[in-house]
Amino acid sequence: MTDGPPVPRYGSAALADLPPSVLAAIGVEGETNVLGLPPVRKACLLIVDGLGWELIRAHPDDAPFLGALDGRPLTAGFPATTATSLGSLATGLPPGGHGLFGYQMALPGTGRLLNCLRWKDEADPLTFQPATTVYERAARAGVAATYVASGLYVNSGLSRATVRGASYAPAEALGQLVAKAEQALAATDRAYVCVYHPDLDSTGHLYGAGSPEWRHQLRFVDLLAERLADVLPPGSALHVTADHGMTNPGDRVDVDHTPGLREGVALLGGEARARHVYTEPGATADVLAAWRETLGDRAWVVEREQAVADGWFGEVAAPMLPRIGDVLAAPHTDLAIVATAAEPLESALVGMHGSMVPAEQLVPLLTSTG
Repeated sequence: MTDGPPVPRYGSAALADLPPSVLAAIGVEGETNVLGLPPVRKACLLIVDGLGWELIRAHPDDAPFLGALDGRPLTAGFPATTATSLGSLATGLPPGGHGLFGYQMALPGTGRLLNCLRWKDEADPLTFQPATTVYERAARAGVAATYVASGLYVNSGLSRATVRGASYAPAEALGQLVAKAEQALAATDRAYVCVYHPDLDSTGHLYGAGSPEWRHQLRFVDLLAERLADVLPPGSALHVTADHGMTNPGDRVDVDHTPGLREGVALLGGEARARHVYTEPGATADVLAAWRETLGDRAWVVEREQAVADGWFGEVAAPMLPRIGDVLAAPHTDLAIVATAAEPLESALVGMHGSMVPAEQLVPLLTSTG
């Protein structure tokens, strides 16, 4: 085993610190501006799915506007994946506080997995993610909260868990995103507007981060950010961030076709760069040993108790613990832990994310003021 991973900087420079900092900068009492954001009356937060800090730095010609903004990196949180990061952006809490621990995680007591991105009626979103959202906190303080994103997500379980308290403004094309954000910013004296755009992530998954297709998509993202900055009213700010970065792992271990990796495993959750392994009763030690032997020094492989104690998820509320795998596996090399029989589509992706290496973990905080 290598040394432990560089855990996310919860409480000082993590994605979970961004929403309370934005609210505090708007003047909402009880919120803490950990990140030292400039005071404004209105703020727009652009969330670009898959826009890693290292990817922006590696492709300055494709993102000239973003590259010219003042900024710094934040750590996404573990796992560095959409559902988990949207939970932190919704609540201002690390994953251990909101309990959305990844792409797929156990529904305790059911013997089933919850796919957070395809979440329908498997669990009540209002109780499964019980924390108050930043949108609810903003609304209570008289700040109009608006969430601008595709109408496809309006009634999803993840949206109901993370966007409650905001006025949902459906928008599909880039022009619609800008127009809806502009309208929301102009409508009231104090406003918090979030704009979510998923296409860079989906392009990276299909073609790879840094591919020609991905670079062209980054140019559209750069234009989107520039247009949002252009419509900012006086006394407002645009903050650009992401939910995770991305890497293109070339090495594969297939859990479904590697002797020993399915033995003693009740459920396999997470994703290829951040695995939750839920074990049969009494099998955790054997599963841990088998996974460590097979993966060797290519991944951090630990029991749940060690991951929690080491701060992978921040402080974990006791009711959330059974949602975390009995064994966690997070590659830190060019490795994807796939499951081609159980997850054929996910296993075929080119770009992936989830672990604690900088390419996946670091996301931007870029700011433009109106």
